[in-house]
Amino acid sequence: MLRDEKVFMAMALDLAMMARDDVAPNPRVGAVVVRKGRVVGRGYHERPGLPHAEVLALREAGERARGATLYVNLEPCCHLNKRTPPCTREILSSGIGRVVISLSDPNPHVNGKGILELREGGVSVETGLLAPQAFAVNRGFLSLMKNGRPFVTLKGAASLDGQIATATGDSQWISGAPSLKYAHQLRQEHDAIVVGVGTVLKDNPLLTTRLPGLRKVHHPVRVILDSLGRTPPDSRLFETISESPVWIMAGEHAPEDRVARLEDKGARIFRLPAGPDGKGLRLSSLLAALLESRLLTLLVEGGAQVNGSFLQERLVDSIRLVLAPLLIGGEDALGWIGGRSPKRLVDAFRFPGPLRTRRLGEDLLISVDLWDETLFLEKKLSGASGKG
Repeated sequence: MLRDEKVFMAMALDLAMMARDDVAPNPRVGAVVVRKGRVVGRGYHERPGLPHAEVLALREAGERARGATLYVNLEPCCHLNKRTPPCTREILSSGIGRVVISLSDPNPHVNGKGILELREGGVSVETGLLAPQAFAVNRGFLSLMKNGRPFVTLKGAASLDGQIATATGDSQWISGAPSLKYAHQLRQEHDAIVVGVGTVLKDNPLLTTRLPGLRKVHHPVRVILDSLGRTPPDSRLFETISESPVWIMAGEHAPEDRVARLEDKGARIFRLPAGPDGKGLRLSSLLAALLESRLLTLLVEGGAQVNGSFLQERLVDSIRLVLAPLLIGGEDALGWIGGRSPKRLVDAFRFPGPLRTRRLGEDLLISVDLWDETLFLEKKLSGASGKG
């Protein structure tokens, strides 16, 4: 039966992703009602203010919901708000006999209260099914609830000795074709991608998602950290602006004529304060601007200085580093992480969890997740068990 249960929850997760670009800052939620092994109701939350996934699935199921099982990837809400009624109330009135949930909702208005209300109403509740997949679907929302900012993934490709370019700046290509494909898969999974203007000047990148054969391609918003407005108006970024927006994060003192030319090319201009050392841009302001624009996941593909800045300000939630089977060497080669080295080893950025590895062709992918789905599994402090 567990295999079937996973299939039904996978359906709910697929439904949740159908509104990936429209539902923020709300979570992505899908729901499936199953009666005697058959799906009798489906739903997903399309946009803020519209009915929640559980309500739509129950409406489709109608009387067939009585005694059935509801699969949902996030704990149903239990609080009144201005636009939608509590989902727990709808579930209890529908006659649903059992609810299977992937993750609890860290929203302080919910946070286990929905599960408790369902159990007190006589509904059997089980939690944790496909929790890792459910975390991946809603990591942006979960980061919003936990940290008050978007979820940040730091991505890089380096030689075995941690270099990303030779002394002359030659860097293409360190990694192989499978790793390049993986980089585009990461773009597909994030709302926005950020690089420094140095990368734009050196590589003239597109920063779009290129995955041939994919039915629906998602292009992240392309964000350029450019304190002085040096992005060239003839950059390849603007050739594809109809596919994906270009946002220029300019400093407060960037020349107006430069900024105006970029705006004429279709870029959206933000003015950000300087960083803590008076240089660069304040990354917390960048993340606040993304959040205000309902972008909840950010992929950092910056150069050494940008990478170092995110790490030094402790704004990284996940790291994806590809190591290629070559050594560059030399004191004048360019390392993956820039900025100042800590004075003591105890001050270095140490990862709390185990490293995960897998092969990408001849390359090695190292994955580090600084927090994961276990933070959003049902807590046992209330005396409630994992199963109803």
